[in-house]
Amino acid sequence: MSETAVLTAIKWGSVGPLVLMSLAIMGSPGPATISLVTAGSAYGVRRSLPYLAGIIAGTIVVLVAVATGITAALLAIPAIGTGLAWISAAYILWLAYHIATAPPLAETTEASSAFSFAGGTILGVANPKGWIAIAAVFASAQLADAAATDATAKVAVLTGMIVLILSTWLLAGTSIAPLLRDARRARVVNVVLAAAVVGATALAVLH
Repeated sequence: MSETAVLTAIKWGSVGPLVLMSLAIMGSPGPATISLVTAGSAYGVRRSLPYLAGIIAGTIVVLVAVATGITAALLAIPAIGTGLAWISAAYILWLAYHIATAPPLAETTEASSAFSFAGGTILGVANPKGWIAIAAVFASAQLADAAATDATAKVAVLTGMIVLILSTWLLAGTSIAPLLRDARRARVVNVVLAAAVVGATALAVLH
């Protein structure tokens, strides 16, 4: 199918609702977004870029898995679904610990290994809220009659939204950085963010 034919086949009127749905569901607080606030507040934008890139990459992996039906096939096997849930929970708890113990901005030197590209990628894939949110948004609209064109168009639109949403949360973290130069205040905020990560994960799993 030519590029012109693909563009003609897209139901452009459905793109807007898909974007709004992604903002409401994928943009809501969750383990990945809350951890980006922590990274931004503790390490700033520049040192957090590898972590942001990793979360984007991992989340796009989830998006492609949803689009190609891999997610449904894996979760149809109970043992795999249970195993993935436990692995995700263990990683989220490990990440929450690193969030709670992140240094105050004034003491920050180099970013923790938890806030690396690899750490971000693992979180992007292991984030249960991400799987649930992306699956819900992906199924919420039809952008074309042909299944392949519909899936490709939704992957393109939602990839852009993933980059926009996650980047915005990182910038939100940097905006509160000046408030976290005090060690005691920073520790309280980090502990609250760590608890929020665990809570958001529990809500996603139990929903």
